[in-house]
Amino acid sequence: MTEPTAEALKPLKTWSHLAENRKKPSEYEIVSTKTLFTTGNPDAALELSVDLPMNKWIKRYRSESPLQHEDWDAFRDPDGVVYRSYCTQRDSDEDYIDGLVSQYSDMGHDAKLSAEWLAQLGSMYTPMRYLLHTAQMAAAYLVTMSQASTIANCAVFQMADQFRWMSRVSYRTAELRKTWPDAGFGRDERAHWENDAGWQGFRELMERMLATYDYGEAIIALNCVAMPAIDQGLKELGARAAERGDTLTQFLVEAQLADAQRRERWTQAFVTFVEAEPANKAYVNEVIAHWSPLADKAVQRYRDGFAAAMR
Repeated sequence: MTEPTAEALKPLKTWSHLAENRKKPSEYEIVSTKTLFTTGNPDAALELSVDLPMNKWIKRYRSESPLQHEDWDAFRDPDGVVYRSYCTQRDSDEDYIDGLVSQYSDMGHDAKLSAEWLAQLGSMYTPMRYLLHTAQMAAAYLVTMSQASTIANCAVFQMADQFRWMSRVSYRTAELRKTWPDAGFGRDERAHWENDAGWQGFRELMERMLATYDYGEAIIALNCVAMPAIDQGLKELGARAAERGDTLTQFLVEAQLADAQRRERWTQAFVTFVEAEPANKAYVNEVIAHWSPLADKAVQRYRDGFAAAMR
């Protein structure tokens, strides 16, 4: 038996995977890097039998995805967001939104909305909680299938943002119903989502998104195509609200789009990261080209839906 050397017994100054860094690790590096346990064995990610259905699933749709990188753990979130900083920032954001909603409620804002705009809100805004829920579920899949904890963390916070805004739309639905109890708010949204022409483009886009299992295609299609399309829909909603004098909806949309900027930053960083592998650039472009027509159709049908809602 070989006795360990004094050097081997010397305690590390930091975690072993950060020991080679020349500077003190940041909070982000400590709590975000190399925390997944599912990446050690591509044949048995869950450390159970290779015949376990979920192990087969991860191997097929993650390990064998066309999107590959020699060191997934090298990815870094450009904003360095961790749970603590996310909660601190979002708490501040929620305080702003709470104040905004409270102020407009005290002003009797909803009672001043026109019948035409109420019809459009009921058809094109309050059903949006269904769309945002699909975006949340799609982001949750990325969390489950991510190749590195630094990527999974970005998807977690993206998922949380969708949940926050889904909740806000639900809250506004209840407020509008309180002021206009006979206008269908809180009652007709599912029928609008399932049947109105303005939503069918997004329904098709996101239903196909939720049935996309390959990790590489899922992350590129969602963050490079589907989410920007949803952002375009939100911009259309905000512009329509401004035209109708509904400044509360306008400001809520602007706050939601401000959240989207963080998603855009980490997505751009991710694309730059994977395209450092030459074979990935063509694949990324292929996925975007395949999904873009669906997204373009979704945005156009949503825009057209505002006119249809007034008939």
